[in-house]
Amino acid sequence: MSNPIKLYNFPKSGHAHRIELMLSLLNLPTELVFVDLAKGAHKQPDFLALNPFGQVPVIDDNGTVIADSNAILVYLAKKYDNGSWLPEEPAAAARVQRWLSVAAGPLAFGPAAARLVTVFGAAFNTDEVIARAHTLLKVIDAELAKAPFLAGSTPTIADIANYSYIAHAPEGNVSLEPYANVRSWLARIESLPGFVPMPRTVIGLQTSA
Repeated sequence: MSNPIKLYNFPKSGHAHRIELMLSLLNLPTELVFVDLAKGAHKQPDFLALNPFGQVPVIDDNGTVIADSNAILVYLAKKYDNGSWLPEEPAAAARVQRWLSVAAGPLAFGPAAARLVTVFGAAFNTDEVIARAHTLLKVIDAELAKAPFLAGSTPTIADIANYSYIAHAPEGNVSLEPYANVRSWLARIESLPGFVPMPRTVIGLQTSA
């Protein structure tokens, strides 16, 4: 690799943290490029040239520019791993894809949305998004009773796609206390070599940084 992979990120974005975490787990040299969402840097022409949707994360891997956190996870696993983070076997690959869809759907509209209300002042129906979050967490907790990771016995990008917003759900007033399997899963992710945390915001049910 001739240069570090540039990651355009915002520290409080769970989507961006997915990629920072994946890059670290793969032990890939990384240059973090701060995108000041609060000042609208993601809506400026230079950033929109990288991602017309105006969202972080974006990576620039020595001229290969990719936006969307799940797409980036797939790219990194395909290019820099040997098939453990994204299996080639069809059924195993499908199990991973299922959880990428969860990350883009129920996770985004449940725990992530609840956190957007408290941390960023988003105008969602609080009761509705918190209820969605608990509906999802009940399913995930039951799934994790069967296996240590979301797609089976070893960690995959399925886990990385879902980790950040679940770990930070208390910031959106979503308690993880009822979900012992989820909490054990979070601890397993956090014990992986190369794990890097996402900065916590002391808000909602989160009482410490």
